[in-house]
Amino acid sequence: MISSKWMHKISLTAVLTAFAAAAMAADPPAAKPGAVEGPACEGFGPQTPRDIDARVGSNKRAIAMAPDYKQMNLCNIHFHTQAEHKAKAFSLVSGGDSAGFQCNETPKLSKAELAAPAANNCKGLKPGDTIEVHWVHSSCDVKPGKGLGSCLSASCANPDLRVESQVFMVVNDKKALDFTKMGYGGNVVNGFHQAKAIPSNTGKPVQFIGSTTGPQYTEATCSPLQVTWSVRPSCAKVDINSLSEWCKSNEFAEDHPHGVRKLVTTAKLLAPINSN
Repeated sequence: MISSKWMHKISLTAVLTAFAAAAMAADPPAAKPGAVEGPACEGFGPQTPRDIDARVGSNKRAIAMAPDYKQMNLCNIHFHTQAEHKAKAFSLVSGGDSAGFQCNETPKLSKAELAAPAANNCKGLKPGDTIEVHWVHSSCDVKPGKGLGSCLSASCANPDLRVESQVFMVVNDKKALDFTKMGYGGNVVNGFHQAKAIPSNTGKPVQFIGSTTGPQYTEATCSPLQVTWSVRPSCAKVDINSLSEWCKSNEFAEDHPHGVRKLVTTAKLLAPINSN
């Protein structure tokens, strides 16, 4: 007879394996705009995305912060159209039925910055868009690859996860940041797979416990996986030509932006953010 302890481990592994498979599949459908979500989830840990300037939260789940990303393995890089999180610097509500936010400086972009590029390998992306990039890190001994399934392994099904996040305005300007310099390219530092660079001049990152994101989740349908988040509070400009080059060929098979999850605002689904 299998003990309840081992049954729990088997069940957890099955859940995580199923999640990994789903994460590697095509983008899941978003919750229908205007749909009634129902009551907030019960029994789940803190959820993401959130307003990083609103530091109050009442979720009681005790979860330790993941190690510094430099002590973890980069396992995935992907990006979302619109910022999933909200902050003073990215608080413009996107139009239409989309969730998410735009950088506040978007209306001030020049005609040249908004001009269509000669080539664009990032499907559905254009100058003037706001994107939120996620550098996902895992405590597992894994190599970077496609989807969040790359953050797990058969021998490491319940890792610590950390996401370093940066919000960008996409512009047609080769003087803007070069995204190819923020990719992976086989970079290993002190034995850990690492991005070649992550912006360090866009303000002190706000750190908190949350969850995985994506348009399939709402306040009524919560994510079961817990994540340490590190969200930089200011926008930066990134050159669409460099994004196009990255979308053309990268280790993560990423060639388009993903959808966003609606901002989580219910206090019991948010962890408190400590001043740091």
